[in-house]
Amino acid sequence: MAIAKAERLMNLALCLLGTRRPLSKRELRTSIEAYLEAFGPGHGAGFGPGRGAAPGADGTGSGSDDAFNRMFERDKDDLRELGLIIETVESVDGETGYLARRDSNRLPPITLDVEEAAALGLAAKVWQQARLAGAASGALQKLRAAGMPLAEDDPYEGRMALEPRIPVHEAAFEPLMLAARDRRTVTFDYRKANAARPEQRHVEPWALECWRGHWYLAGWDRDRGAERVFRLSRITGRVRSKAMAFTAEVPDHVTVRETVESWAGETATGTARIKVRAGHGYPLRARALSARDLGDGWDELEIPYGHGLDAWLVEYGADVIVLEPAELRAEVIDRLRAVAKG
Repeated sequence: MAIAKAERLMNLALCLLGTRRPLSKRELRTSIEAYLEAFGPGHGAGFGPGRGAAPGADGTGSGSDDAFNRMFERDKDDLRELGLIIETVESVDGETGYLARRDSNRLPPITLDVEEAAALGLAAKVWQQARLAGAASGALQKLRAAGMPLAEDDPYEGRMALEPRIPVHEAAFEPLMLAARDRRTVTFDYRKANAARPEQRHVEPWALECWRGHWYLAGWDRDRGAERVFRLSRITGRVRSKAMAFTAEVPDHVTVRETVESWAGETATGTARIKVRAGHGYPLRARALSARDLGDGWDELEIPYGHGLDAWLVEYGADVIVLEPAELRAEVIDRLRAVAKG
């Protein structure tokens, strides 16, 4: 069935591209073998004895006309979705015709350098677990048809030690991506890192970005009247979208990564001293400005200190002890107590 449909679409596209004048549905029906075999030439087509039977007499009448019309409209929509520009033209006698002009369906000259082509190939590999995978694959096929050397022509393909992937495991990703694209307000339950229970948020979604293996949504929080960033893994339940106009202006550039870095302590404003159990906390050790062995299975590290560092240190539990500053130590203790209370 898939092969038959692909062949039918190809024949329809060739007919529309090969004609110099608009072709009517009747002409397309009698020119494309798949239509002719399935529905006949149609009532009144006049193609030989018995081919123009009365409506409903032998399956070539009004019933098959309706079935043909439905299939033709679906095929036409499929071709347009694939990128074919089909014009609808009405003749002087009122009959509707269709054609696809070659100049309108010809790719413009493409001038991509090696780095740009590699970036496109990389982007297509990234979207393997989201709805964009099909669109990315189709775009690459069109570029390859135009002679662009992309991923399949990479001489290092299959021999790289690392392969780019951005996993999308969160169920909230797709509805949020569509809502951001269509400018639709969303509602979801969100659990903050130090909260025992989630709370409902009403957000105007702006952009999604992946940072260090986690997806984040940036948008306007209607309840708080301010820009906020939400980690998708902390969204619980279903994301519901509403056809409500945005109340805040969408900025030209949404700094998702910079905001997340600031909240995660990446934007350091000082330094902190912590004790780390030997053999633990390797990400902390990688960021350490200095380190020394304290003995008894503990090391002392000096690390950059910024907003949100307490949330990161809590993840290490009893393997990390904050020495200073005092406010960071108090924040970590408060978070641990909140977790203990459940």
